[in-house]
Amino acid sequence: MELALTPLEFARRTRRLHPDRLAVVDRDLRLTYEEFFDRCDRWSSVLQGMGVAQGDRVAYIAPNTHAQLESFYAVPQLGAVLVPVNFRLTAEDFVHIVNHSGARVLCVHADRLEAVDGVRDRLPGVERFIALEGARPGWEDYEELLAEASPAFERPEIAEGSLLTINYTSGTTARPKGVMITHRNAYVNSVGTLLYGRIDVGESYLWTLPMFHANGWTFTWTVTAAAGVHVCLPVMDPAAVYELIRVEDVRWLCAAPTVLIMLANAPAEVRGEVPPGVRVFTAGASPAAATIERLEDDFGWTVTHVYGLTETAPFITVCEPRAEHAGLPARERAAIKARQGVELITSGELRVVGDDGEEVPWDGRTTGEITVRGNVVMKGYYDDPEATERAMGDGWFHSGDAAVVHPDGYVEIQDRIKDVIISGGENISSVEVEGALLRHPAVLEVAVFGVPHEKWGESPRAAVVLREGERATEREIIDFARDNLAHFKAPTGVEFVESLPKTATGKIQKFVLRGGASAVSRQ
Repeated sequence: MELALTPLEFARRTRRLHPDRLAVVDRDLRLTYEEFFDRCDRWSSVLQGMGVAQGDRVAYIAPNTHAQLESFYAVPQLGAVLVPVNFRLTAEDFVHIVNHSGARVLCVHADRLEAVDGVRDRLPGVERFIALEGARPGWEDYEELLAEASPAFERPEIAEGSLLTINYTSGTTARPKGVMITHRNAYVNSVGTLLYGRIDVGESYLWTLPMFHANGWTFTWTVTAAAGVHVCLPVMDPAAVYELIRVEDVRWLCAAPTVLIMLANAPAEVRGEVPPGVRVFTAGASPAAATIERLEDDFGWTVTHVYGLTETAPFITVCEPRAEHAGLPARERAAIKARQGVELITSGELRVVGDDGEEVPWDGRTTGEITVRGNVVMKGYYDDPEATERAMGDGWFHSGDAAVVHPDGYVEIQDRIKDVIISGGENISSVEVEGALLRHPAVLEVAVFGVPHEKWGESPRAAVVLREGERATEREIIDFARDNLAHFKAPTGVEFVESLPKTATGKIQKFVLRGGASAVSRQ
């Protein structure tokens, strides 16, 4: 008899082989795998007693806590569908996502109870409101319900094509869309992740990446598959990260490039002694080669760049290291590591195609759109057939990312298609310009975007966050860019800002910057 490809199989195996091994660390709480899965079973029993059945949706609004982690097992093993909501969103966003997903049960962390209370009358489909921490009137207490529950519940048969989660996109320019991820999608992504980022039994993984973000890039299940330790981190704080790395002997973490910049540039008094040997997966945007170089050469960490989208469960490429890369100078090696890389063995087929639908030549210059098909591509957008047809109507998922392919087959993103700057007929990659400016000793963060130009149609403009205590002028930044890039790629204007506008998952909102810099440039 064939077994369905589902990440629940990872739980079954690890519980059988490693029941007494440490599974979860959440502040003072420490759970073995048997204790952890007993809690999951009890919560499944509670939900089933509430009438939750196969196909029903259960939504969570929570940071990286043990209760949030438990949802990735307790809900799916009922055959129900988990809806992990970005807890940093507004109450208005909560209303849209919870209502659109059709969630019958809503579980909320203490920090967001007040926000949800303010819109409860606009959530007519929610039958039960559960406080994961900090119980208050009008809410059922998660821990009390668990304590009173039996671990026995009826386990349905689950097909690998069944919905596992609905993950909502950032919704930076429109309403968030619900990405339907199946059990098979998540299983295949986890297996592929372990092929390129082996986690050994008992190794600790630090939750610097939000679990709600594409299911924590499936590390919610991948760490369990390896019988590793989930070290929870409810609030991203560099001092806490370095402390937990030391105390819990953390060997693994995932982070968007914005978080890596934060860690790489934390003051010495915040970092303390930085243990070497930490392995990092980074994705979500193109990391700067300078950041990779700093983490690898100064800290002794190993950074692996992966690429994907919520719609692809999420990984479709990995910057796979090759023997010929090892002997390169640090700067050249970091530049290669900043590329998106090649298909994972498990993810499916990837092509970069031009406007004619044909694959672009592997010349490192010709730009096309990344398209993909295979085992990790979503089932579609929930209750949105039009958006599904636009994204994947021809059998390929269209990413919206503009990229080139190098002669060795390594893909390198140049920009989001909508963010490519066309100046005097020349395409300018904002990613390339940002990477150059991040090598300026005074620059901490930078975003490059196009603005109207009287002569060239469009020209690059840079929004720059300076390092603490550093100074720089607009002319200095522009000259630095001209010294390191073709002159037409250099910004024609620079704005110094205290912070860059970002989504809750750390992606820079360039449309906000463009909106605030709409005047026509004449430089």
